Amino acid sequence: MPPAELSAPLHANALELAKTVLRVEGQAVTTLADRLDEAFLRAVDLLLNCRGRVVVSGIGKSGHIGRKIASTMASTGTPAMFVHAAEAAHGDLGMITRSDVLVALSYSGETAELLTVVPTLKREGTPLVAFTGNADSPLARHADVHLDVRVDKEACPLNLAPTSSTTVMLALGDALAVACLDARGFGPDDFARSHPGGALGRRLLTKVEDVMARGSDIPSVPVTATVMEAVQEISRKRLGMTAVLDADGRLAGIFTDGDLRRLLERGARVRDLGIADVMTRDPLTIGPGALAAEAAQLIESTLRNQLLVVDNGRLVGALHAHDLTAARVL
Repeated sequence: MPPAELSAPLHANALELAKTVLRVEGQAVTTLADRLDEAFLRAVDLLLNCRGRVVVSGIGKSGHIGRKIASTMASTGTPAMFVHAAEAAHGDLGMITRSDVLVALSYSGETAELLTVVPTLKREGTPLVAFTGNADSPLARHADVHLDVRVDKEACPLNLAPTSSTTVMLALGDALAVACLDARGFGPDDFARSHPGGALGRRLLTKVEDVMARGSDIPSVPVTATVMEAVQEISRKRLGMTAVLDADGRLAGIFTDGDLRRLLERGARVRDLGIADVMTRDPLTIGPGALAAEAAQLIESTLRNQLLVVDNGRLVGALHAHDLTAARVL
């Protein structure tokens, strides 16, 4: 039986409803931005001066938002973790110390699980930042800093399901994380170190020496070699080129399969040629400590497929565009 499809009127209604949800939630975030005040700055100061970890806690939908806020903070230079409010009341409270800062999320400000653990933490001296939609709530009154996340209405047509309110909480958590990131001077290299498996991490942490061919895998022939000997070396090493070395073992040039093709197109008698007569002198090179992303940029900008890796004038490696593709840098 084929899946049911919406009728044209229902399609139109669904689309209009979706647009309304986005507009309502967008307006809620804009309104929050307009009312940020000194309380936000005090919260940033608490987080920056935290000697332990930022512990984010909540329950239900607020708990889901809290997990994401903790994750964002942890990946942008603010050590953070999430502790479920219900679990905190049954033993996980021991994870939180006076050196930490608790960020508690509850739109009503009356979540029983949070209110159960807050007095204990306050006695221990743990600072509390509360996200609530009710400045007169018990959680807001206990907080060292209260951040007001009230919304005029939920985006849910029933005005019941947490939608606008959770969006506002999430956006405010992002604002805190980014403000702390900026204050700490957290940069792309720092971000890469906490995301080594991501694309940015690979681009910022992978170096040429990590992906280049080295030792006996480097194609090379002496400057006295013939073109045919160079072709044989290219075939053996499968990098589409060979380096050419002078009598002292220093780089003198490069010969590529493209150079061979152009010779053949001109009708040259390659069996009678020495490599010194046809090689490209002063080839494109890069250092082993350079970022692989720099090598990728150099290859792309010069329309080459290969790079020779040189350290203090000595050939130490060879790099093909395929190596950068395999490393997911190119």
